[in-house]
Amino acid sequence: MSARLSKIAVVTGAGSGIGRSVALTLAGAGWSVAVAGRRTGPLEETAAAAGPGADVLPVRADVSDPDDVNALFAAVRERYGRLDLLFNNAGTFGPGGVPLEDISYEAWRAVVDVNLTGAFLCAQAAFRQMKDQDPQGGRIINNGSISAHVPRPNSIAYTATKHAMTGLTKSLSLDGRPHRIACGQVDIGNAATEMTERMQTGILQANGQLAVEPVMDAADVARTVLHMAELPLEANVQFATVMATAMPYIGRG
Repeated sequence: MSARLSKIAVVTGAGSGIGRSVALTLAGAGWSVAVAGRRTGPLEETAAAAGPGADVLPVRADVSDPDDVNALFAAVRERYGRLDLLFNNAGTFGPGGVPLEDISYEAWRAVVDVNLTGAFLCAQAAFRQMKDQDPQGGRIINNGSISAHVPRPNSIAYTATKHAMTGLTKSLSLDGRPHRIACGQVDIGNAATEMTERMQTGILQANGQLAVEPVMDAADVARTVLHMAELPLEANVQFATVMATAMPYIGRG
């Protein structure tokens, strides 16, 4: 168990994009961070980017695999003895641009397994640890996405799982009350990551046209997550929307 007095976080999908940005921001604020993802190399790059004074633990884990999830949280428990925060971030968009009628069962299932089942498995493992530890409690923050509110064309699997994430957040919030476990959701729109590169070259709109969309720095999301994470457990940001100001969301585009 670490002798550090810092708070302990798990960040999934931390090998790139929003997950990496959040992990680095937490580490920079003095948190000890376990970074999880399917590929060891990118996780080690995240740990190296945090700098020599940071406490970052890379753990290879596929969040859709119950055994991997159990091993991830066992590694955190073994090293740190407790858990203060889970940022449930791992996700996949799935087959972009494929019409609904052409999506295979395998493609649908792959998105559901990562985005929804993976988020549940990690939340369940975190919940168990936070409930049993002394002092009791902790916080879970789910990455919901703007797609938890409105769909893009040809995105039914991603949109369905992100709508479901809102239900997961609400249930976790309710079930966590007796155990000092807070749960909130950050809905992100057009953070500049590998997943949103096509927005800067032209992406399909609801009217059938292609349009370039504004993006924002992922660091803006990370600062929001840090604010949510560092609130006392007596306070909670239930839902926060962080988006590129001029992206097509409010109004008619």
